[in-house]
Amino acid sequence: MKAFSLRALLSPLVAVLCLLPLSGCSEDRPEPVLTGAEQPERYLPLLKAQRVGLVVNQTSRVGQQHLVDFLRDEGVDIARIFALEHGIRGNVENGGKVDDGVDGPTGLPIVSLYGGQYAPPEASVEDLDWLLFDIQDVGVRFYTYISSLHYLMQACADYGLPLMVLDRPNPNGDYIDGPVLEPEFRSFVGMHPIPLVHGMTVGELAQMINGEGWLDEGARCELTVVPATNYHKSDVYSLPVKPSPNLPNDLSIRLYPSLALFEGTTVSIGRGTEFPFQTIGHPGDKQGEFEFTPQPIAGASENPKHRGSVVTGDDLRMLDNQPRFSLQYLIDWSGRTGESSEEFFSRSAFFDKLAGTDRLRKAIVAGQDEEEIRRSWETQHQQFRERRQPYLLYPEG
Repeated sequence: MKAFSLRALLSPLVAVLCLLPLSGCSEDRPEPVLTGAEQPERYLPLLKAQRVGLVVNQTSRVGQQHLVDFLRDEGVDIARIFALEHGIRGNVENGGKVDDGVDGPTGLPIVSLYGGQYAPPEASVEDLDWLLFDIQDVGVRFYTYISSLHYLMQACADYGLPLMVLDRPNPNGDYIDGPVLEPEFRSFVGMHPIPLVHGMTVGELAQMINGEGWLDEGARCELTVVPATNYHKSDVYSLPVKPSPNLPNDLSIRLYPSLALFEGTTVSIGRGTEFPFQTIGHPGDKQGEFEFTPQPIAGASENPKHRGSVVTGDDLRMLDNQPRFSLQYLIDWSGRTGESSEEFFSRSAFFDKLAGTDRLRKAIVAGQDEEEIRRSWETQHQQFRERRQPYLLYPEG
């Protein structure tokens, strides 16, 4: 067990201080929104003369500068970088292997936490005073950065290491929707009993993971959250850097909760094109007028579904930039491919993991409409809203 530094022993008090809002009421809140990383006065004093491990990727920025470079310029002692899905530069395809190595621009050692091990080994954290997490999330349960966060929190609890989360707004944070994960469908693409669209930031979720006892044996991570300021959940928040290779713009991020469920079917959602998560298509479709041909794209989609085949379907790029989760795409397309239900849900086990339940798939097969399916979630959503309330950092209006 690693001995606590003085900073670590004081971190419960630090955490409370960091959570105090800097801005006033909503009427006089200034623009723009400031992420946790863009408020160095709140975290640099805690990192001085400390040995720090970073969990970062291409979204970890202070203005136009990468957080790694900013911290090095400020004299912070960075020991190593921990890489999650897509790697620290965001150039590894969905599900692609992320390797240990050295970050070329900085020369810092990289420890991979994706593709082999999800939790940092004790040897990689035993010399650290802080582990710092700054990753832009998109607010969807199966987007794996929050699963990685869970494993990092578990390691910090196990090894006595304090964790700092530099929080960022959630671009899908203005609503809650979709099925709530059932325990038997827990996996790396869904670890917590929360709705598919949960409406929380990474910092809020970290507090909920701690407070609800979701770590093994109810362990608690010593947690400090530096919240964003001037942010309300109802705000439209446009990401300055794409969070992963196949989410290139605001529309793709807003459509992601609805379209990613097609990953468990035979339908393409545009991987292998320049507009992923902005189209729907299948070689057997006879209704659509839009055509595209998925092709390998290095670092984004090496072997896309229906590779090299002409796919017919719907172009969604003209939609309003703020669509919400919809089941209608799935319901409509389950009858457009000319396949049986078993053929359409070609990866049914994976679909159920994404959905967090097998009830959604079975309801679609049974011919239930969207309104009927949604009614089955109402009580769970209300319970979740009440359960998450103590952990929220930002106004909902």
